Amino acid sequence: MEQSIGKLYLIPTRLGDDIKLEVLPISIKKVIENIDYYIVENEKTARRFIKKISPAKSQPNLKFETINKFTDNSELPAFLNPCLEGYNIGVLSEAGCPGIADPGAEVVTIAHQKNIPVVPMVGPSSILLAMMSSGMNGQGFAFNGYLPIDKLERKQKMKQLERLSFEFNQSQIFIETPYRSQKILEDFKANLSTNTRLCVAADITLTSEYIKTKTIADWKKTTVDLQKRPCIFIIQK
Repeated sequence: MEQSIGKLYLIPTRLGDDIKLEVLPISIKKVIENIDYYIVENEKTARRFIKKISPAKSQPNLKFETINKFTDNSELPAFLNPCLEGYNIGVLSEAGCPGIADPGAEVVTIAHQKNIPVVPMVGPSSILLAMMSSGMNGQGFAFNGYLPIDKLERKQKMKQLERLSFEFNQSQIFIETPYRSQKILEDFKANLSTNTRLCVAADITLTSEYIKTKTIADWKKTTVDLQKRPCIFIIQK
């Protein structure tokens, strides 16, 4: 008898700890209760999340593979072996949706090559939530990931994407690590045209949520503390 193939579930997580679980649909709880194999960025935080979602679930039975910047790509195909043996696997990001600004995308690519069914689940994406609330062009937008660390390269990239935004009427989206959020805002204020619009979306879905869209001219008159706060930035000229 032919061995049935398990599915790869892409399971969104919360965008921060100080928020109720109601932001996640009940379908996530049901899936987690029936999966023991996981591919995650960090085992400790993944276990904590699973325990919050399903307190009665047996933690010793859980099996984890870790995917992050230190993982050798040659190891990834073996992570999916449980699916080939008929077991379902869950992919968990550190925050938000797996595969979006997240190394889980590499596992999904291999799943398609192996004809393993991929099941994306509904949950919060800071990128889409920021875009929804920005008031900018939701018909044409581009996600650019992180800006360069080098100051000169970052300035050139900002100016380049500002020009693209104007030429194609396209919103340009950026993500940033919490410890650089304040610096990136100051760089936008210093390097972009005064009439360019900038949306700052910090702590999305958290109790400290802050979402504002203003022109650069208005941002120069605004004081906001973004230190250690996860942010999405969107510009449109």
